[in-house]
Amino acid sequence: MSLENFAIWLSESPLSIALTDFEIAFPAIESLHVIALTLVVGSIALVDLHLLGLAWRRRDASDLMRSILPITWLAFAFALLTGLLLFAANPISYSANFYFLAKLSLLVLAGVNMLAFHLFSHRHLATPGALAPKLSGAASLTLWLTIVTFGRWIGFTL
Repeated sequence: MSLENFAIWLSESPLSIALTDFEIAFPAIESLHVIALTLVVGSIALVDLHLLGLAWRRRDASDLMRSILPITWLAFAFALLTGLLLFAANPISYSANFYFLAKLSLLVLAGVNMLAFHLFSHRHLATPGALAPKLSGAASLTLWLTIVTFGRWIGFTL
């Protein structure tokens, strides 16, 4: 099933119809999505800035990640849920929107970067001046700021 066919099917679903009929649903869900995304990006930025040597230099990176990661995952799950509901409210427009598709692609890249960090770069955290964690932090920060920017542009282009 193509994205276009899925979007058409979803737009005719009871969920999509309910989200569009109940006028306050979309702004409420959008607000919750922004709050969740703020927690996701904020918690990730804390770690990225540490990896770049710009914040909390005396704190152990592994300890920082251990304390922040549960918040990040919980907020990400909530952002994902609210994002899916936002998509369900207008799937045809979203599935044809450049910024929405770019945001999804960047989310995949951010996931790949996170996976690479945990599989490879994480090993070098204790090595002074190691480049791999810094590159991963820079890539992560760049990806997430771009994800937020593209997410904001979606609203201006629908």
